[in-house]
Amino acid sequence: MNDLTIMIIDEQELFRAGVRQVLAKQPDIHILDYSPSPDTMLLIESTMPDVILLGCQFSVHSNLSLAEQISRQFPNSKVVVLTPDPDDEELFAVIKSSAVACINKSASADMLVDTIKKASAGEYPINELAMTRPKVASQVLRRFEEMISSENNNLPTAVFAPLTQREIQILSYIAEGNTNKQIAKCLNISEQTIKNHISSILRKLNANDRAHAVTMAIRNNWISV
Repeated sequence: MNDLTIMIIDEQELFRAGVRQVLAKQPDIHILDYSPSPDTMLLIESTMPDVILLGCQFSVHSNLSLAEQISRQFPNSKVVVLTPDPDDEELFAVIKSSAVACINKSASADMLVDTIKKASAGEYPINELAMTRPKVASQVLRRFEEMISSENNNLPTAVFAPLTQREIQILSYIAEGNTNKQIAKCLNISEQTIKNHISSILRKLNANDRAHAVTMAIRNNWISV
């Protein structure tokens, strides 16, 4: 995590201090922490952090509108929502906010650091989490289908680079909620090979992420759920 600016936004000063202590052990990062305020967006604009760790307490209030606002106005600042064990509806709400990740506030320091690394590298760890929950995955797929239908209602079907049989097979496993590790075990190949296949799939389909690719595959009848 070299040369990254991380902003922590949470009402609890003690929690912010704990996160700051964890991140202070990482080299070459600049850490900012604030309580949410009317000046939050101005602070983000003036500092342009690479990753924003946004605390969210569903039982008391929600900062998801702030997450959505940040994602819309500052797309280069990746939002990671920190919240106590979200249920399916809460996780889907986080996904709709365009946050790139959602982790439990009680997660380990290693998980937090790993999530920040992935977020700063342009990955979307929240998709891996969503695919492990059938109800959420179904909601996400329906949402993508509605978006695609709305955006392309009067347009001809897009032309994609052809997928191989192996890539279609992997998409089917993803649609069923399997992780890369589980798919690798089922197909008896390495997890890195699975990652390479998924990168190829996303590139061929010009898809934003795994869920988007699955939706495209379903829409074109390449796979079924």
